[in-house]
Amino acid sequence: MALTREDREKFLAEPHVAALAVDDGEEDRAPLTVPIWYQYEPGGDIWVMTGRDSRKARAIASAGRFSLMVDRVEPTVRYVSVEGPVVETVAATREQLVEISARYLEPGKVEAYVDFAWQNHGDQLVIRMRPQRWISSDLGEA
Repeated sequence: MALTREDREKFLAEPHVAALAVDDGEEDRAPLTVPIWYQYEPGGDIWVMTGRDSRKARAIASAGRFSLMVDRVEPTVRYVSVEGPVVETVAATREQLVEISARYLEPGKVEAYVDFAWQNHGDQLVIRMRPQRWISSDLGEA
């Protein structure tokens, strides 16, 4: 059964690891699909953070859009897939790294992870996507 707008946005706002998919323009290859952390608040844009020189960043810049899919299997099988255009790409800030890390990590691990990532992961971008098309369902108990 398809989710209501409120339910799909609430589900997407939970801290799931998403599968990001983007056409990377390479002939004879399927879209690039990788796991990624993301940030979303109901009614707003979605943002992801990735390396400035990553394959992901290059593919998104070229395609101008991407999709995310999140799912769970308990207590029911549920998924939300959303795709849309890129509306902004900017250099990431340490504050954004703290925000997204706090969404996924235990509070006691955020500071150490942010310190490590800021020093070792290279220049990062924040890429914002405006949700345009949604597919969602709750398939009930597995």
